[in-house]
Amino acid sequence: MRRITVCLFSLSFLGLVGCATPLNSLQQREYVAMENAGVLVEEKDPTTGAVLGILPGFGSFYVREPGYGIVNLLFWPFSVLWDPVSGYEGSKAINYDITRHKLGREMKAELSELEVRLAVEQLSVTEYLIEKRKIEDKYAYE
Repeated sequence: MRRITVCLFSLSFLGLVGCATPLNSLQQREYVAMENAGVLVEEKDPTTGAVLGILPGFGSFYVREPGYGIVNLLFWPFSVLWDPVSGYEGSKAINYDITRHKLGREMKAELSELEVRLAVEQLSVTEYLIEKRKIEDKYAYE
């Protein structure tokens, strides 16, 4: 009986660790750069996600992973080993995605405005290219 319990625990731990996909190294650098620049949209608090992960499945529910939340609820108390990590990493992934989307919309709006200024001949092609480069550099968080 003890052997079966250990096997089930090992399989569940290996299969469920990191249910929320963590940011890769490039995304992590962008996340830190966006945070330092003060543009990071924090819809989900990573600390809250980690703390909720102590409760059965709540870390996964917090980061919009109800399927994993139910599985973690079933594997409680073992899920306490990985659900806080999932809540933390999932929160950061949500914040990263929302911030990238928001910045993409803002950049697109600025570039559209710039194109209008070029079309009505308020800018020369050279001025347009210089301003376009400035906008692209403004939104590069690598």
